[in-house]
Amino acid sequence: MIMQINSTYLIAITLVQTFFIGSCTQEENLTEGQVLTTERSTEDNEAQHQSSTVKFIDEFVLPDGQEFGNTIVGGLSGIDYENGKWVVISDDSKRPRYYTLNVAYDIDGFSSLEITSVITLKDTLGRDFGLETVDSESIRIDGDKFVWSSEGNIGAKINPFVRTSSLEGDFIKAMSLPLKYSASEEEENGPRQNGVFEGLSLSSDKKGYWVSMELPLKEDGEPPTTNLGAPIRLAYIDKVTGEFGKEFAYPLDPVARPAINGFSFELNGLVELLEYEENKFLALERSFSAGYTDGGNIVKIYDVDARRATDVSAITTLKEADITMVKKKLLLDFDTLRPQLTNGIVDNIEGITFGPNFSNGNKSIVVVSDNNFSRLYKQLNQFILLELRE
Repeated sequence: MIMQINSTYLIAITLVQTFFIGSCTQEENLTEGQVLTTERSTEDNEAQHQSSTVKFIDEFVLPDGQEFGNTIVGGLSGIDYENGKWVVISDDSKRPRYYTLNVAYDIDGFSSLEITSVITLKDTLGRDFGLETVDSESIRIDGDKFVWSSEGNIGAKINPFVRTSSLEGDFIKAMSLPLKYSASEEEENGPRQNGVFEGLSLSSDKKGYWVSMELPLKEDGEPPTTNLGAPIRLAYIDKVTGEFGKEFAYPLDPVARPAINGFSFELNGLVELLEYEENKFLALERSFSAGYTDGGNIVKIYDVDARRATDVSAITTLKEADITMVKKKLLLDFDTLRPQLTNGIVDNIEGITFGPNFSNGNKSIVVVSDNNFSRLYKQLNQFILLELRE
């Protein structure tokens, strides 16, 4: 259903910028997205990957304003699954927390999805975080603990971080933060507000973590426009030492479409990362442009190959640097799924995880959207189930 445009709605859409960066084939009725094969170098005489497809299976929307454990369920900016455990993290800066879920589905779709517990995240001293000091964006289960990321509050000179916590939410360890990712007084260097550690993944060998910037460091260039993309950094962290190591440059797409109806706000950023093989990832890009009644989002999953990318950890600026960036190939454009989604809405999708395999052996993928607590206009706590066919 296409909603009628009205001025109140459009004003609300353009105001959502505060939270957004402060946060197929034609077969089967456009329910499949073709994986463009990730090509291997012919120098290695390696065969190219065979094509795969991603098929839409189902959508599940948690009710807007649902309450659980004296909280409003919303702001779901990250999701993960491991050994029967499901978690989602909320980016509510007033009470950083994560929820556990019971999720049941098969090849025909979701049969249930419900919140089962809520755990408040604690600071290094076991206290509640202060207001506006944490912007929790991603979470990954790591055995008997979990790792999570915060974008901090760059404008208030509060640093982003990556840290581990117990399943009860208590602090365990903070990863060391390189100076270039710290909140800076310098106008020409450092991270941008709400453009830092939006993406997070365990390494495929479980020995480390990967984090990804949502937007470029100031010294690396300007954010994407409708005409130009931009380079961001993917960084590896050693789990034992907590030190950052190698980094790769990732080319963000240009903003997918211009803002309309008199509005100007538009952006594109990397919102999640998932390593599935050494130096190979799924990457989730989300473009937003104000003035649209379909949610304004263009969301894509890319298959990323960093095996021949330059280690840029020692390169101070990516502007005009002579480097090899990661290669990326389109896996799925969610725009092709609109006919199957609630009101044709692709909401503010920010989280992605592999779930349990389907009975046919194919991998399942679940993504989740951050509804920004519907502060300005109604958004969705949207879960989308996909099948990866190889």
